[in-house]
Amino acid sequence: MNIASKVFTAIARIWSAFWREGPPHFINVCKNVIATVEGWLYDQKRALYGIAVARILFGSAALGLLLTNFSTRLYTYGSGAAWSGQLEEPINSFGKTGFFDFFFSIAKNDTAVTIFFLMMMVLAVTLIVGYRARIVLPVFLWLWIGFIETPFFGSDQGDNAMRIAMFLMMFTDHSARWSFDARRRGRNAGYSGNAFAMLWNGARVLPSSLTALWHNLAIIALACQVFMIYVSGALYKSTGEPWQEGTAVYGPLHTMRFGPWPEISELITTMGWSVAIASIGSILLQVSFPGALLFRWTRIPVLFAMVSFHIGIAILMGLPWFSLAMVGVDAIFIRDVTWSRLANWFKKTVNDLPDEAAAPEAKKTPGDEPYEELHQKVSV
Repeated sequence: MNIASKVFTAIARIWSAFWREGPPHFINVCKNVIATVEGWLYDQKRALYGIAVARILFGSAALGLLLTNFSTRLYTYGSGAAWSGQLEEPINSFGKTGFFDFFFSIAKNDTAVTIFFLMMMVLAVTLIVGYRARIVLPVFLWLWIGFIETPFFGSDQGDNAMRIAMFLMMFTDHSARWSFDARRRGRNAGYSGNAFAMLWNGARVLPSSLTALWHNLAIIALACQVFMIYVSGALYKSTGEPWQEGTAVYGPLHTMRFGPWPEISELITTMGWSVAIASIGSILLQVSFPGALLFRWTRIPVLFAMVSFHIGIAILMGLPWFSLAMVGVDAIFIRDVTWSRLANWFKKTVNDLPDEAAAPEAKKTPGDEPYEELHQKVSV
């Protein structure tokens, strides 16, 4: 048998083995992938702690914005904002719709604006503690959109991201952890009655697999939204010459709007390498964010870097509520077991603190005795 025949025979055997073993193996791989995806979607609700942290941080960001703007509420949002022309016709399209124009309809009334601010603060606190959060969140989101989007200078991209995230959050079980709703569910786990009463008391009405599917699909949609924000932002920035040269961070830090701490901005921008790292590093961090989440050894550093990135924006650029909202969105990528360990560590730390009331009484010295008792001893 010549060499050509041997080669042809070997190829024929390989080809035969491929068609004999390849398709069944490929089918088994597909079945395993489908089973894994189904299990992830139907078995249990994912990122319950992360979405609870997002709820708390979103409420905190809204509360912080309301509190910091309360003293200038009439000038920024109320009758004093007539100079901007927004009381005649809202600049933003949300204020022109018939559904989100509630705040626009009361903006000329200073008393109504003040009451609205106070009401939104109460709703934000209610959302933070998770009391009737399934009812509070849609109402809060409806009022918040009309409020934050009516003035053209009263919002930023953080408000847009938080608005989209809160809309998707309505389809998740965002009050299943760290909330008053979770406590109510625990007390009324075996409650029975009509559907409305069961919903009001936090008892299960729908099958767990169906609610888990609904929750997990919303988490996936929220994650995709985050990926689009980061990657599209990085790709857009990479087309700009300042970002390519590594000098883009320098300009905003030396403006009045985004430079609240001129001394710190001057100190940081004095070092050229720090400006280059912040400019180019932010692009690399954002564009690699989705892929880095696939592996634990890359997920932890990239999440730590992203949170640090937002903390830097909050401090250096004076955008704390934007950063808080973005950190809240990133919280869903931290595993539930990690949040649970952090909570247990915090509880253990608090429980291990010394109790001053239970501490043994210190030995008294003559100087510590009451004046009358000491006077009697001296007299005797």
